[in-house]
Parts: sequence; C-alpha cells; structure tokens
Amino acid sequence: AQKQYDTFMTDSKVDKAAKQKDIEHKAAKKQDETQALTTKNADLEGTQKELDAALAYFDKLKPSCVDAGVSYEDRVARRKEEIESLQEALRILNGEDIA
Repeated sequence: AQKQYDTFMTDSKVDKAAKQKDIEHKAAKKQDETQALTTKNADLEGTQKELDAALAYFDKLKPSCVDAGVSYEDRVARRKEEIESLQEALRILNGEDIA
C-alpha cells in the first residue's frame, strides 16, 4: 500500500508540475494576445478615423463631380459644340480662311 501511495504521490507531483507549467504558458500567451488585441483595436480606431475623414471629403466633393439634372444628350451636345469651337479656334490660329 505504501508503494502504491508513493507512486501515486510521485505521479501527482509530476502531473501538478506539468499543469503548473501549462498554466504559466497559457497566462503568458493570454497576456501576449491581450496586448496584440489592444494594438489591433488602436489600429482599427485610427483606420476608422481615416476612413470617416475620407468619406466626409468624398461627400463634400461628390456634388461638384456629379452634374445632376443634365441629361446625357445635353452633355453630348455641349461637348460637340465645344469641340467645334476649338476646331474653329485652331483654324483661326493656323490662318485658314473662315468661311
């Protein structure tokens, strides 16, 4: 009975030491992961602020870039008139007869 008790106690001490080391490793890993999470959250917050600023700037620029209320046909006609006037100006600058 004493031999079984001694064997049990030895096995228990070894098992306890292994589990204690496991606890220490897991605690260190948890601390590392917590630090990484804090860093990632800070990065996320900074990136979110940048995104919000970019979206606000986009919303500010959007009205000046989008010609609301002008149909496609009107834009095509206006572009055609502009091209014709530029061609006429080129002919004038080249000294060609305007007729």
